Amino acid sequence: MIIRDAREAEITTIREQRVEAYRDHVQLIPEEHWKALKKAISSEADQQPGVELIVSEIDDFIVGSIALFPAKMDAYEGYVDTLDYPEIRVLAVSPDARGKGVAKALIDECIKRAKAQGYNLIGLHTGEFMSDAISLYERYGFERLPQHDFQPANDGIIVKAFRLSI
Repeated sequence: MIIRDAREAEITTIREQRVEAYRDHVQLIPEEHWKALKKAISSEADQQPGVELIVSEIDDFIVGSIALFPAKMDAYEGYVDTLDYPEIRVLAVSPDARGKGVAKALIDECIKRAKAQGYNLIGLHTGEFMSDAISLYERYGFERLPQHDFQPANDGIIVKAFRLSI
């Protein structure tokens, strides 16, 4: 498995893979929430200055991706105050590559990069319906920060905040 920065020519593929990976949750959320989520994970937010778009490659195929947003950036379009530490966003693993350590390798890379930048904290947000992701983050030791939760679609579904000391 190779972990590396994404290339510009791969961005469309990465966004399509994100939508496919997140499609697992369609049955768990209302249609309007899915539309908002799909729009968010397909947006150009990952192309803002300072955002690091990272991929996992196996046998010359991109099997997963993640974005590391810098500290003090509005990573959630006004839903969350800017935070004093980097944020992991849009972690996605191709359904056929799950169980191979792809998500862990991508998270580890974000932690490594945040440490190298001098940070001792890293954060993330994830939908309350993403139980597998929440379990993964809790195994890492991420702690809940409910004061940074938000509700993007006014439908009662909470996007939960987490933070890890690194």
